[in-house]
Amino acid sequence: MTTDEMKMRTKKFSLMIIDLAEKLPTTYIVKVVANQIVRSGTSVGANYRAVCRARSDKEFVAKMNIVLEESDETLFW
Repeated sequence: MTTDEMKMRTKKFSLMIIDLAEKLPTTYIVKVVANQIVRSGTSVGANYRAVCRARSDKEFVAKMNIVLEESDETLFW
C-alpha cells in the first residue's frame, strides 16, 4: 500500500467514525464514549500524516506507534 493510499484509507476511517458517532443515541454516557471514539478515531489519520513527514527512521517509528496507540484506543471504546 502506498503512502497516498494509506492517507486516503485513514481519512475514510475518520469520516466513518464521525458518521458512526452521529448515529448513536444522545444519552450522557453515550456522548462521553462517542467523544472518546471520535477523538481517538480521527487522530489516526492526522497522526499518520505526521508519520509521512518524519525526518528519520527513529521519528517514523515513534510517530507510527502513536497511530497504533490511537487505533487500539478506538478499538477499546
